[in-house]
Amino acid sequence: MPRIGLLSDTHSFINPRILEFFSTCDEIWHAGDIGNLETADKLASLKPLKAVYGNIDGTEIRKSYPKNQVFMCGQVKVLITHIGGYPGRYEKEARQLIEIEKPGLFICGHSHILKVLYDKKHELLHINPGAAGNSGFHHVITCVRFVIDGKDIRDLEVFEKQR
Repeated sequence: MPRIGLLSDTHSFINPRILEFFSTCDEIWHAGDIGNLETADKLASLKPLKAVYGNIDGTEIRKSYPKNQVFMCGQVKVLITHIGGYPGRYEKEARQLIEIEKPGLFICGHSHILKVLYDKKHELLHINPGAAGNSGFHHVITCVRFVIDGKDIRDLEVFEKQR
């Protein structure tokens, strides 16, 4: 029953309180725009890291992390990409991946807006953890943690801190 720490859009900055928030997690998932390898390494030194690259990520990050990740966690198929949109307004490539992979959990970043929505059409939970870094238009740093228990995604908690 893993507890997952999920963040996105760090842009080379991690608030120390996020590391504290993730201290009880078993894994950390990053939905892109990591910023640099030092940021990824800092997260990976805390807990096992699954990550995808985002549109601001350079060659080093792109060599280390894929554009998309599809994997099983418990009995839940997970799809992570950076630019994905949200239910009813998915980006074309994300919608195609969702239709092919049929995940139970679809995660993306990019918008810097925290969203947790259930997509009835595709029967999946969509999570965008918002932005955990200091770069961008957002005024509040956000990330989430949750538990995957078999096929259930539960106990979702939100971290929020003014920039």
